[in-house]
Amino acid sequence: MSHTVYDCSSIAQRTAGLKHAARALAADACVVLPTDTVYGIGADAFSARGVATLLAAKGRSRAMPPPVLIAHAGVLDGLADEVSDDARALAAAFWPGGLTLILHAHPSLGWDLGETHGTVALRVPDDELAQALLIESGPLAVSSANRTGHPAALSAEAAVGMLGDAVEVYLDDGPRPTGRPGTPEADPVSSTIVDCTGETPLLVRHGAVSLARLRAVVPAVTPADGDEELEDGPATAPGDPADRSGSSGSHAVREIDPEAAPSPEPAPAPAERPAPPAPAQAAAAQGLAASLVARSVPGPGARPAVDQDRTRAQRPAVPGQPRPLSVDEAARLVARGLDGA
Repeated sequence: MSHTVYDCSSIAQRTAGLKHAARALAADACVVLPTDTVYGIGADAFSARGVATLLAAKGRSRAMPPPVLIAHAGVLDGLADEVSDDARALAAAFWPGGLTLILHAHPSLGWDLGETHGTVALRVPDDELAQALLIESGPLAVSSANRTGHPAALSAEAAVGMLGDAVEVYLDDGPRPTGRPGTPEADPVSSTIVDCTGETPLLVRHGAVSLARLRAVVPAVTPADGDEELEDGPATAPGDPADRSGSSGSHAVREIDPEAAPSPEPAPAPAERPAPPAPAQAAAAQGLAASLVARSVPGPGARPAVDQDRTRAQRPAVPGQPRPLSVDEAARLVARGLDGA
């Protein structure tokens, strides 16, 4: 398979690149996309073959599942289950941006990201091109665009040099930002990772969003390593070290969003919350999220998470299996996140 690089500084190339990337993802291929941190290699999060191709391209095993990038927080309730108030507050304050949240994956979703132990790591990137692709293609499993043991790619050219024809489409949107106070100028800064699967939110990786900023929104955030001073030093390097610390037993932290992040901004006051999305945005997000959930592919012997026939009568539940949602129900489920419910 050959690859194509699109210079997205050109409107024509950007348009063509996004269309080609969407087709490639739908065909279970991988693409390289820019984010607000480093370049990432992405695959359709609902394609087991695509995710397997991503891991093979990096030289990774299923023991290091990739995080999932989403276009906006409105998709949160379609992918995660039992989302706590603390997780919602952190998402509202720091999405889009350099914060990854580990959450319980929705049990009725038929995706296969690897050995996730029932969790999923979600992030909304603060990058216009990445969001445009996510809106077009749906949630993407994304890891840093590099081979195991090599630095994360800060340019499309660097990604091509490491991944070559293992990726069908490269979206080149220029070099990514590097460095922050306390880090080498050329080193990107990892996203902060908070595990929200337990009663207390655990900071399992220090990064772009400091502990102080997290606590300004959710005072209960606790460093998993007990080190509350590490936030003022360099964040974990975004390469692929095998000894990166683990989380509280959920989604593997060694491979979660190893990206650099934008320079930190002042922390919002605890009472502050971003304004709700405009009606047009909410309606578009609702339709998109419903269609994404409907694409879930069940495993052998399982029933689909969403019944794609809107007119079909509600089928009775099967003991031990969740009742399939209608598309309308799925839309309402996701819309709850947009309405702040």
